[in-house]
Amino acid sequence: MSDALNYLLKARPETMGHYFAFLKDSGKYLDPKTRNLISVITKVHAQTDRGFRQYLGRALREGCSPMEVLDALLMAFPALGLAKIIWAVNIILDMNIPGFAPEVITQLVPAPGEWRDVMAAKDVADGEVTRTECQGRGLFIYRNTKMYKVYDSHCPHQNTDITQLAVTGTTMTCPKHQWQFDAKSGDCIKKGKTSLQRIESKVVKGRLLAFW
Repeated sequence: MSDALNYLLKARPETMGHYFAFLKDSGKYLDPKTRNLISVITKVHAQTDRGFRQYLGRALREGCSPMEVLDALLMAFPALGLAKIIWAVNIILDMNIPGFAPEVITQLVPAPGEWRDVMAAKDVADGEVTRTECQGRGLFIYRNTKMYKVYDSHCPHQNTDITQLAVTGTTMTCPKHQWQFDAKSGDCIKKGKTSLQRIESKVVKGRLLAFW
C-alpha cells in the first residue's frame, strides 16, 4: 500500500471506508475467479506491478488456468492496447509460474473439436445422473426421456473432479468446497454461482455423442 493511500486512510477514514465498502460490494454477484480476473485487468490498465502480481496470484488460486488469464488479457485489448499486455506478460514470465512455461502452455491449446462416442443412449437411466469417462474426460449425463444433457465433471471453482459417489439424486456436490450443482440445469445451487460446463451432445443411431 502506498504512503499516499495510508495517509488518506488516516486523514479520511470514514470516506475511504465507504470507498472500500463500495469495491467489496460491487463484485458480490461474481464468482471469485471472475472477480479476480477483472482485478487483474484493472491492474494491467493502471500498470501497477505489485497489484498485478497480487491479483494474478489470487486468480490462479481461485482456479483460473493460464489460458484463461491470457484470454482475459487479449479480450481486454481494446482497452489495454498491445504495450500494456506485453508489460503484463513480461511480469508473468518474470514470476516463473510453472503453468505459463512455453513448453507447458503450448500443450494446452485445444485440438479441433470432434464428435465423440460416449455410450449407448439406452444405458443412461431416465431421470438419473450417470457419470462416465470418454477419452480421458469425466462426464455427467442427465436424461429426461429423450432429452440428454452432458456436463464436464470438474467443478468450475478449482477444477476438482466430482465422482459418482458425490451424486445424490440429481445433485452433484464437489468434495473440496461443497459447491452443489443441479443436473437438470447445470446451475450451481449452493456455495458458488458458476454453472458446470455443458457439452454439446446428440443421439445418433442409439449412441450418445458429445462434441469437444
